[in-house]
Amino acid sequence: QVQLVESGGGLVQPGGSLRLSCAASGSIFDINVMGWYRQPPGKQRELVAQITRGGYTNYADSVKGRFTISRDNAKSTVYLQMSSLKPEDTAVYYCNAPTSNTNYWGQGSQVTVSS
Repeated sequence: QVQLVESGGGLVQPGGSLRLSCAASGSIFDINVMGWYRQPPGKQRELVAQITRGGYTNYADSVKGRFTISRDNAKSTVYLQMSSLKPEDTAVYYCNAPTSNTNYWGQGSQVTVSS
């Protein structure tokens, strides 16, 4: 079993910044990729960014140049630094950690970008 606990969501004005954190615990030895997904209101969940244990990253085109994913393997924590936020970034953000037999999710963090 893996537990993912998120923190850092909230309300921010357009152009502002937020940082999300996701701490993994439990049977984490099987985790290579960790990532962030988001689900805007009334839409399907979509990939935001992923990072491997070795630091290889992958971003959705909509966030390239504005969001940065990073990872502290010693703390089993992944971060998502979000800058130049836009109203269309408003969504519930979910931490994700797939293993060989289970796809784990965090509890979700609301990010609202509004003036």
